[in-house]
Amino acid sequence: MAIREKVFGTIVNCFKRHGAQTIDTPVFELKETLTEKYGEEYKLIYNLEDQGGELLSLRYDLTVPFARYLVMNKITNFKCYHIGKVYRRDHPSIRRGRYREFYQCDFDIAGKYDPMIPDAECMKIVHEILTELQLGDFLIKVNDRRILEGIFEVCGVPGNKFQKVCSCVDKLDKISWEDVKNEMVGENGLAPEAADQIGAYVRLNGGISLIEQLLQDPRLSQNKLALEGLEDIKMLFRYLRLFGVTDNVFIDLSLARGLDYYTGVIYEAVLLPNQGEMQFQQQNDHAEELLNVGSVAGGGRYDELVGMFDAKDRKVPCVGLSIGIERIFAVMEQKAEISEEKIRTTDTQILVAAAQKNFLEERMKLISDLWSAGIKAEMLYKKDPKLLSQLHYCEETGIPLVAIVGEQELNDGVVKLRIVSTREEINVPRGNLIEEIKKRSS
Repeated sequence: MAIREKVFGTIVNCFKRHGAQTIDTPVFELKETLTEKYGEEYKLIYNLEDQGGELLSLRYDLTVPFARYLVMNKITNFKCYHIGKVYRRDHPSIRRGRYREFYQCDFDIAGKYDPMIPDAECMKIVHEILTELQLGDFLIKVNDRRILEGIFEVCGVPGNKFQKVCSCVDKLDKISWEDVKNEMVGENGLAPEAADQIGAYVRLNGGISLIEQLLQDPRLSQNKLALEGLEDIKMLFRYLRLFGVTDNVFIDLSLARGLDYYTGVIYEAVLLPNQGEMQFQQQNDHAEELLNVGSVAGGGRYDELVGMFDAKDRKVPCVGLSIGIERIFAVMEQKAEISEEKIRTTDTQILVAAAQKNFLEERMKLISDLWSAGIKAEMLYKKDPKLLSQLHYCEETGIPLVAIVGEQELNDGVVKLRIVSTREEINVPRGNLIEEIKKRSS
């Protein structure tokens, strides 16, 4: 929880830095609200038992509730963040940060703006958060659903098979191309030639030069959807260069993000294991599972989702991102394990202690003054604790300062302040103690 609170704080500060308000929605929605929004992922939704009233389901993500919220409140321009628990009937893997109940941290921009400006800011936010959390090297993969649909069109995929083929392509980061092709042909009835043509495209990845290459492609350059997507990605890279984040971004034509509601640019951030973690992996049985946590953030443009809830089909273009907090939590726990770093689970600045017996009242008076001044302080719940026990408690819990009261200190009007790390002790006038603690804690 200490690591989690730190991560939440970093994420929320970043969202606020970019001017976002915050909202909240219920953990359950009408079942019909969630229907036909998630493609094959729909089978992972928890449906609540029919109790003779409205049919309800636990929310699967925060994006669909956000779209519903916009329509119900007649909002057409909005920038907000939303942090809450979501629920999926998935196979949990605690060491990889995969759960059935978990937090999502979403940031969304709704409204009609010039192309790719909000999209670039969303990717900048992902870059800022992953950099600030010091998770190590990472890559942000980017693609566009229109490029994918253009590829499917020029390769002869029937329109009614687009979504199923898209779901197959989305598995390329987990299984081999041969297995993906077999699923396309064997389970979805796609012609082997069409599958081979798709494979030639979706296994491409690279930087802005790949976009230039695809714009010269005799087939894709003639496809309206693909051309729109390619031109927008080219513009996106120009803006990302201005934001200083292109070093971590590359185009991956296999990136599909299985959810049905994406309509344009999509992106996903993945962590890269470093040398120290590779050594840790060789020495620990569970490390391989832990290091391969998959994506830690993702998002994209969904321009038609809001219109699905509006009786008059009024569209509100949206783009957003979601931070995978549980996976980040798993990675940070692992990093603490590798470095053998001791994680402080409290923010206590000082322990109020006594060196002699019968000083409970003095300790209580002093700690009350500290609390009133906003100082985070503790004392042991014993009338006459041994000084050694009190000092040992500080070392165990990482409390950096000790305020010691005794008969001599009381007579002199001072408090003995001990710095735990160096064991240095200084006498501080009682009236200056709060100022001294604040100075040493800053």
